[in-house]
Amino acid sequence: MAVKYVLVERGNPGNPEAPKKFYAQAKSSGELTFKKLSKEISEGSTTVSDTDVLAVLNDLTKVLRKHLDNGEIVRFGDFGTFQIALTSDGAETADKFRQSLIKNPKVAFRAGTDLKEMLNNLKYEKAK
Repeated sequence: MAVKYVLVERGNPGNPEAPKKFYAQAKSSGELTFKKLSKEISEGSTTVSDTDVLAVLNDLTKVLRKHLDNGEIVRFGDFGTFQIALTSDGAETADKFRQSLIKNPKVAFRAGTDLKEMLNNLKYEKAK
């Protein structure tokens, strides 16, 4: 299977006078819901039901949120790592910095070895 992409024409925000260029943008081919994910995981096991898997995934979400809220990095083995990432406006001096300058907190995910390997072996196909 290949990752589908479309071409999108974009300008250079740093140089509005520069000619626009075309860039690839991934195009999804559907989605997998939390419920469908739990069912698929349970089908690979003879010992747990999709309800059991759904309960564990729901608890995983709660625990992940709690630890990220505490400022911890959450490592999921070969799957990857989650942590909070911040951006801020700058201050002229450290003494002039205020928390109000912090903007756009995000949950950052860094792929682990399994997902990096998948990314290194992707095939691409232009969407119709």
